[in-house]
Amino acid sequence: MKLTTLLLAAGMLSLAAPAFAQNALDDVKAAGVLRIGTEGTYAPFTFHDASGALVGFDVEIGRAIAEHIGVQPEFVEGPWDGLIAGIDANRYDVVINQVGINEERQAKYDFSEPYIASKAALIVKDDNTDITSFESLAGKKSAQSLTSNFGKLAESFGAELVGTEGFDQSIALVIQGRADATINDSLSFYDFKTQQPDAPVKVVATAEDADFSGVILAKGKPELLAAINEALEAIKADGTYAEISQKYFGEDVSP
Repeated sequence: MKLTTLLLAAGMLSLAAPAFAQNALDDVKAAGVLRIGTEGTYAPFTFHDASGALVGFDVEIGRAIAEHIGVQPEFVEGPWDGLIAGIDANRYDVVINQVGINEERQAKYDFSEPYIASKAALIVKDDNTDITSFESLAGKKSAQSLTSNFGKLAESFGAELVGTEGFDQSIALVIQGRADATINDSLSFYDFKTQQPDAPVKVVATAEDADFSGVILAKGKPELLAAINEALEAIKADGTYAEISQKYFGEDVSP
């Protein structure tokens, strides 16, 4: 009797095909849902409208990604402080919540290609013709949160800082003429202008450097990461991204 036959008889050898473990993308498709962690309290990215529905730029991007993968989005809401840690606890597959891409996070997690860019924007009143660049801030009053990076940037260009508690107050001081300008987040400004299109303020310059956000997920899921990147590329190519961007910002906020 052949050795193979003996081993089969003894149960020491199997002719069954080897089993292949499912990867994360397979798991998502098998479940039929992409579980997405998000705050639900951070307008205009992820928040509840007057009817109580979860809406926002990031929410619609998440829905578009899930649709492209061929599954349903399932949003799991939670506070920012524990949001990323929810990936480790397998509460969801990804987080889509304006998570900035930085080296510290990249050491532990994977990111998709950036899907949104934020820049420092120099904002003045509509009728201001004196300030046209960051350099022309020298000697001017700039409304800023004193401890913010934007405040430090304004100071570096020689501006006199007028302390405020945040974006809304900074814009108000510019409109009232109590400050000549403010340097603030471009996305916040675009959202503000979408809500108040007649507000007499404008952007005259934006910084070259940008902060990028991406879809964040656990390391070791290359197939799922590739599918997300493919989805982002597809929704940009077919106009879906531009439509969502215009809806919430009135601008193209793609990287």
